[in-house]
Amino acid sequence: MKKLAAILFPNFELLDFAGPLEMFGSLRNVIEVVTVAEKAGPVTSTQGIAVEAMHSFADCPPCEFVLLPGGLGTFPQGQNAAMLEFLRRVCPPAEQVMTVCSGSGLLARTGLLDGLQATTNKAFFAQCSGEGPAVNWVKEARWVEDGPYATSSGVSAGIDMALAVIAKHFGSTAAEELATMTEYEWHKDPSWDPFAKVHALV
Repeated sequence: MKKLAAILFPNFELLDFAGPLEMFGSLRNVIEVVTVAEKAGPVTSTQGIAVEAMHSFADCPPCEFVLLPGGLGTFPQGQNAAMLEFLRRVCPPAEQVMTVCSGSGLLARTGLLDGLQATTNKAFFAQCSGEGPAVNWVKEARWVEDGPYATSSGVSAGIDMALAVIAKHFGSTAAEELATMTEYEWHKDPSWDPFAKVHALV
């Protein structure tokens, strides 16, 4: 059984977190999801809905998968030494690290994405990409995979990324079944990105 650490912080984006976990959380025979925050207890999203952090940074168990959502809270977290130290500790040994939306910018603050390709929410592209000037930011992509890191565009893009990661690690049949079960129209092409044009990035 492999563990996935889903990281919480105040003002996280709810669908960034819940969308991928709808998929991974359905793989109960192979994945155990744990929620982690700087302190254990309830953490409130931008939408005002609280989610319980099962573990603190200090007692987070070793995890093979890491999910870092985005949201308005990522910007102050970029100045939080405890968050950056935690990410630098848990991400390098993980098999797969996933970020959604502005979570890519937060991870970029750690230096772990330096020299790698990554993408982020197109509405906040300039702000997020500025967090990691040594990252090769891709302006037009639904999600980008580079080594153990998978970074996605805004909010709903995290679901497409999650299904792609599930297909890679657990087989395309498992991913297809999850998309069908949730009646989700899975965009399988990582280069599909109409929102880059909406925000005049390309």
